Amino acid sequence: MMIEVKNLAKRFEDTQALDGLNINVKKGAVYGLVGPNGAGKTTAIRHIAGIYREDSGEVLIDGTPVWENPEIKGRIAYIPDDIFFFMQASVKDMSKFYGGFYPGFDMQRYGKLKEVFEFDEKRPMRRLSKGMQKQAAFWLALSARPEVLILDEPVDGLDPVMRRRVWSLVMADAAEYGTTVLVSSHNLRELEDVCDHVGIMNAGKILIERGLSEMQGNTVKLQIAMPDGAGLPEGLEILHQSCLGKLTTLIVRGTPEDVTNTVATASPLFADVIPLSLEEIFIYELEGADYAVKDIILQ
Repeated sequence: MMIEVKNLAKRFEDTQALDGLNINVKKGAVYGLVGPNGAGKTTAIRHIAGIYREDSGEVLIDGTPVWENPEIKGRIAYIPDDIFFFMQASVKDMSKFYGGFYPGFDMQRYGKLKEVFEFDEKRPMRRLSKGMQKQAAFWLALSARPEVLILDEPVDGLDPVMRRRVWSLVMADAAEYGTTVLVSSHNLRELEDVCDHVGIMNAGKILIERGLSEMQGNTVKLQIAMPDGAGLPEGLEILHQSCLGKLTTLIVRGTPEDVTNTVATASPLFADVIPLSLEEIFIYELEGADYAVKDIILQ
């Protein structure tokens, strides 16, 4: 594992922010950490980045503790929601600072990324918009060639075109160089497009940690309308059911192929088998639907 968080606990006065947190991220994975406000995501990320010291438990990068470890921190790039920069510094000035801190900082790549981030590198960062400051943060972080890239609400404030450019760069680094990416965001639809693994977090703990395809492959949403007087097809393992007129929506355990074949035997008026979205998995898990997603996935 590239990132290992083991039984991590952190308390701030009367608040237990992390309570036995466990996270495992493989090398080269793009891992989405999701959860409601107050779940402890940013606290977890700041431990992984080596900013916070754990009360108990371990935070390891490539098997080595992160806390007070300059060598490991030189392999991690972290883009927080609120960007840090020196007050009078330009992107060019910050590139020199990054070059002194990161052994792998690549000035050649920094130069090539000027074509992506089209603004004056000599302009003071404090005079840039929030979106341009985010672009500057990606420009610097990607030029550092990190082994681990940690992102907290990374594309907030970016326009749709720039969001696509940034994600393309991040995904290319993961594919070509094996960069391990841990990203936290409330934009679940966007994470669904870029992540291959997901951890759903609540109350300082991980509720589910699985490959996204595994999460979506074992449970489906079935929308079905049956002829008058006909019951639902037999052989379906129904986990949740709701009706609107003749249309019944079911959450069913099984692969899309198996469910489709079972439904076809009952000659429905209409049937559509749809994979669950990450947002739906998140909602059902956290809002107390009639089934438990983690049990669906594990069984």
